[in-house]
Amino acid sequence: MDHIRIISEETRYYESNEPLALELGGVLPGVRVAYRTWGTLNAAKDNVILICHALTGNADADAWWGGLFGEGRAFDETRDFIICSNVPGSCYGTTGPLSPNPATGRHYGPDFPRITIRDMVAVQHRLIRSFGIERLRLVVGASLGGMQVLEWGCMYPDMAGSLMPMGISGRHSAWCIALSEAQRQAIAADGDWNDGWYDPALQPAKGLAAARMMAMCTYRCFENFQLRFGRQVQEDGLFTAESYQRYQGKKLVGRFDANTYVTLTRAMDMHDIARGRGAYESVLGSFKMPVEILSIDSDLLYPKEEQEELTRLIPGSRILFLDEPYGHDAFLIDVDTVSRMVCEFKERSGKE
Repeated sequence: MDHIRIISEETRYYESNEPLALELGGVLPGVRVAYRTWGTLNAAKDNVILICHALTGNADADAWWGGLFGEGRAFDETRDFIICSNVPGSCYGTTGPLSPNPATGRHYGPDFPRITIRDMVAVQHRLIRSFGIERLRLVVGASLGGMQVLEWGCMYPDMAGSLMPMGISGRHSAWCIALSEAQRQAIAADGDWNDGWYDPALQPAKGLAAARMMAMCTYRCFENFQLRFGRQVQEDGLFTAESYQRYQGKKLVGRFDANTYVTLTRAMDMHDIARGRGAYESVLGSFKMPVEILSIDSDLLYPKEEQEELTRLIPGSRILFLDEPYGHDAFLIDVDTVSRMVCEFKERSGKE
């Protein structure tokens, strides 16, 4: 994978030379953060929106969430200053397994230390403060991004003006952990895995593709596959559903990294808003900023009961539902509805 080639030319970099002590132990001697911005930071520095990306996402939010950008939409460059940064552990410009390890002179590979959602948010905080920004109008994101949103509410409550987590829970379930482990084992079963010490240009493509195909089955849902593919067979004899899965696997191999996949799914498994903080109910009960939670009715990964639990436990929070047969990925598909919901929340939270 030529990860340099697929990082957009608009990407900028923030170099933090201060060592980053990681939650689970270990230290990164410094962190390079790839990020994008849109719009203009106003004089009061109070028009800032932070977008947090999902597992295989990057800082190019206008590419993967483009339907939310535009005048009068969720992310309005004429009014908002929008920031999206690539998380540590990823492969789109921020320090991760493909980055050079100063201790060895080669890339980190499987030696990249275990990171958590809290480490990701700590790095985002460094980036935000480098702009002289002291408060975020809105922190928004789905899936892995939603985990970051919730951690902002715990780690920097005075800075996070309002939160909009989507398609997520307050702690990763046994169901999600098991699915992630199956995907990691698919990668490890590839003969080219070599315990993670593969040549980055010749990564375990079959294993990573298989992991992606497993994941795609959980990102969508039964109804979506039935309506879209049914039992259609192509001219080459493959079921359309088979062909779609193979395409998705090949596509990810061309833009992602296997060690990165392992690193980030393990970070997601560690997601627990209450870890080391006390009772789960008390931690969520301490949120004081406006919170709106987006739930997806057909989500196989994070069922609506988990978002309803968040709503019960976070004081004054509201829940909205996307009732579409798209599964977990509905937040990326039904962009008009999501944009409207974000706009309405921005207006309501601005009055509180």
